[in-house]
Amino acid sequence: MTGVDVRRPQTADDVAAIEAGMDRHAVLVLPGQDIDDQQQLAFTRNFGPLQEGANTTLTATTLRLGAAFADVSNLDKDNQRLERNDRRRMAALGNRLWHSDATFRIVPARYSLLSGRITTTNGGNTEFADMRAAYDALDPATKDEIEDLVCEHSLIYSRGQLGFTDFTDAERHSMRPVLHRLVRTHPVTGRKSLLLSAHIGAIVGWPRPEAMSFIRDLMEHATQPEFVYAHRWTRHDFVIWDNRTTMHRVRRFDDLNIVRDMRRTTTMSEGPTVAQQAA
Repeated sequence: MTGVDVRRPQTADDVAAIEAGMDRHAVLVLPGQDIDDQQQLAFTRNFGPLQEGANTTLTATTLRLGAAFADVSNLDKDNQRLERNDRRRMAALGNRLWHSDATFRIVPARYSLLSGRITTTNGGNTEFADMRAAYDALDPATKDEIEDLVCEHSLIYSRGQLGFTDFTDAERHSMRPVLHRLVRTHPVTGRKSLLLSAHIGAIVGWPRPEAMSFIRDLMEHATQPEFVYAHRWTRHDFVIWDNRTTMHRVRRFDDLNIVRDMRRTTTMSEGPTVAQQAA
C-alpha cells in the first residue's frame, strides 16, 4: 500500500482507507517507513486499544522496549544478540510455528503492526496464511463439524511443541489456557474464518489425541501454498495484518550471527470469542 506516511497524524479518511484495505486483503505492506517507537505507537492507536504487556513470553525484570511493544528481535536489553541457550531465545523459537497473535489471551489481537528496523536478507521471511480462504475451501461436512467447536489456547502448548518447558510457577499460572471458538465471523465483512494457532492444545469435549490430530489436519489444510503469502523483508518495511483472518510464522535465519530488530505493536479485538470457563 502506497501513499501512507506512518510518521504523520492520520485523518479519519486515512484510517478508514487502511481499515478497508485490511478488510479486503488482511495483510498490508507499507514500504519505506523509517519510524521511531513513539511514531509507531501513535499510528497504532488509530486502530483500537493497545495490547499492553505483550513484550515477552517470559517474565523479565528488564525489558529492551516499552510494555506496549512485543520485542520479536534477537537482542537483549543491551542490544547484544541472544546466546544460543538463552531461555528467551528458546521461547521465541515458537514464533516459527504457525500462529495468530495473542490467542492465549481472553481478548485476542485485532491488528499486529510490525516495523522492520533491522532486517535480514537471507531467511527471516514472514509467511501469512489466509484463514478466510482456508475456511471457504473446506467441504460442507467439515464446516458443519467445526461450527461450534471451542479450543483451549496457551503459550505452554505452543512452546511445548518445540520441547520448551522451562517455565516458572508464576509463568505457568499466567499462561493458564483460555477458550476460543474454532470458527469466527469477521465483525465488518461477515466472512467466516478458521481460528487456528500453535497455541491450541485441546478441543473442549474431545479426547486430546483425537483433537490434536484433527487440528493438525486443519493446519495442513490452511497452510497450503495457495493460501499463503511470503513476505521478504526490506529495511523499514511496516507490515500490518489482521489476526482475526490470518495466521503467520517467521522463517529460520542465522539469529546467532545476524542482528534482526523487529518491533511489533498490537491492538485488541472486539472481545472474547466465547464465554470463558475453567479450561
